[in-house]
Amino acid sequence: MRIVHISTRLILGGSQENTVLSCEGQLRLGHEVHLAFGPIYGPEGSMLDRVEHFRVDVGEGGEGGEGGEARITTHELPNMVRELSLMKDFRAYRECRRLIRAVRPDIVHTHSSKAGIVGRAAAWAEGGKRGTIGVVHTIHGLPFHPCEKRWRNAIYIWSERWAAKRCHRIVTVCDAMRDQAVRAGVGKHEQYQTVYSGMEIERYLKPHISREAMRERLGFQSDDFVIGTVARLAELKGHDDLIDSLADGMGDHPNWKMLWVGDGWWRDRLVKRLDAEGIGGRVVLAGLVPTEEVGDYIAAMDVLVHPSYREGLPRTVPQALLGGVPVVAYDVDGAAEVCRNEETGLLVRPGDCRGLGKAVEWMSAHREERVRMTERGRAACMVRFDSRKMVSDLEQVYQQVLEGLEERGCGGK
Repeated sequence: MRIVHISTRLILGGSQENTVLSCEGQLRLGHEVHLAFGPIYGPEGSMLDRVEHFRVDVGEGGEGGEGGEARITTHELPNMVRELSLMKDFRAYRECRRLIRAVRPDIVHTHSSKAGIVGRAAAWAEGGKRGTIGVVHTIHGLPFHPCEKRWRNAIYIWSERWAAKRCHRIVTVCDAMRDQAVRAGVGKHEQYQTVYSGMEIERYLKPHISREAMRERLGFQSDDFVIGTVARLAELKGHDDLIDSLADGMGDHPNWKMLWVGDGWWRDRLVKRLDAEGIGGRVVLAGLVPTEEVGDYIAAMDVLVHPSYREGLPRTVPQALLGGVPVVAYDVDGAAEVCRNEETGLLVRPGDCRGLGKAVEWMSAHREERVRMTERGRAACMVRFDSRKMVSDLEQVYQQVLEGLEERGCGGK
């Protein structure tokens, strides 16, 4: 197949890693793979270097490519930006149409909200409506949610309903996303299929260095209880809640430390808050960490806390369980599909800072119980979140879409 993926931004993030792993896996299967995205900027990192250096020997199943190698063909869309902008959005739509017209793909697979609206519109106009192109969209996280302004939610819901009529299949990274979308009138239930977001599980099962060596590198003592988080320092990720819920507990427990992995626009403000609470010296800010090293940092933690207010399915939760680290998370979106309360972790009502602090306190005091939780979670995640399974599941989605078009007599270029 000839496949075009379209994503809004290629920053270091869960949906972007999902997309890149999909592209790599599909290239290994011998497909021709294109990846289009908007400008990459800011402190949130980039996955472009990984994409541009990824190669597959033709002997492994790839076709074409220079020097006997196949690669992912990248395309930057200058007007594909995250913020609402009618002029840039229209230009991005035209850029997508030109790209699709030039590549003539079998499948256009869009990711994230903005690229999902603009990309589906373009793909539908270029062949999706006629059935010469299969149009697939993945919902990594819905743009409308309880924390958003009402007028913005109204725009997002209308846009998603409109775009759902312009694709053949909608993939969701968890059942919760499907259920929320259907309740909002976005698409039909039969359009949906859950494909859990895959990852390179070996990096979490077998980190590059030992837990002890990583803790020593980060400056932690052997008896420190390290409370970690892996998330962009940005709105709705819950870092303020971490401070509010743990500041007092850190005063009562001198061996409690925090490890924050990630960077973002809110870094300076959050550092000031930590200092104002008198705990700045007990928080290690690792900053941006390459994807292949995240497992090393998780291994240094005693518990991972993920108080995000919206996420789709938080990848850091299965990553922690794979790495042998128990989880405390806000009970939002698909978190409960991995962090099953009191079975593979502890769930807390969103915004309940007191409950968040009590959950961490429980984890600190119940070592044997948290180890059993982790063992149960790891066993489930090893199967569900393997990137190879995700690629295989997507392959089936594409085949079903194309077969459906052929049955209706509208397939073919």
